[in-house]
Parts: sequence; C-alpha cells; structure tokens
Amino acid sequence: MTKPRRKVLAVASGGGHWEQFMLLRPTLEEYDLRFATTEAEIARQRGITDVDTLPDCNQNRPIRSALCGIVALWVVLTHRPHVVLSTGAAPGFFCLMAGRLIGARTLWIDSVAYGEQLSMCGRLSRSLAHECLKQWPDLADDPKVKYRGAVP
Repeated sequence: MTKPRRKVLAVASGGGHWEQFMLLRPTLEEYDLRFATTEAEIARQRGITDVDTLPDCNQNRPIRSALCGIVALWVVLTHRPHVVLSTGAAPGFFCLMAGRLIGARTLWIDSVAYGEQLSMCGRLSRSLAHECLKQWPDLADDPKVKYRGAVP
C-alpha cells in the first residue's frame, strides 16, 4: 500500500511572484500540488486549470485585505494542505496564517525583487512561517531568515 502524497498549497500573487513559483514548480511534482493566485488567467496560460483565485490586496486597501483573509481561510479549510508555500505577496501571507491555524507547515520565500530589505509580508512571515527564506545572502542576517540560494 502506498502512502498518500502530501498536499501542498502553493500561493503567489500575479506577476513576478507567480513567475518565481513557476520556476520552482518542477521541484514540487512529487506532491499533491494545488495553486492559488490573484490572476487565474496566468495559471491557465501555464496549463493549470484547477486553481483557486484570491482577491488581490495590499496594506493600502484594508477592506480588500480583510476579504482576502477570509477567502484565504476558505481555500485552506477546503483543501486542508499539509504544507503552505508562498513567494508573496499579501494573499500568500494570509494563506500562511490560515495554514498555521490548521497545523500546516509553512514556508515563505521572499521575492528576489526585494534586494534592499525583506518585503513587508516577509518581515511579518519571520515570526509566522515555520521557515522564511531570502534570495539575497546579505539580507539573511536575521536568525529567523535563511539564505539557501536564489530561484534561478
């Protein structure tokens, strides 16, 4: 009898956050992988038809952010992943929060675009995520943030 594959929820906003995840996608093929993004069309362009859509939000849109938090909780409760991964931005952070509520392991990979400092959600994820990774070695000076290389 084979063990069931671990469920992984991969969350990324559109644009560069999504492109970073697509570079990681081949490393996740052994898992029961589910994607969530703010732009379902970009997922379909990559042949991913079964994707959850999250409202795009940021710190300047608090009502939209609250809605995103509710939708993120619904997505996580619906799929019950063992692991929640995110390359950003705020919608991914909300999914990490929801993942922690159900006991999922969580991983934040801060965007390569943030070369000067961690993103705001990256800073918040330092304390929330089980692991927080940075793609610039100079920024991994915080004991809660690790550098393990950059996504090619």
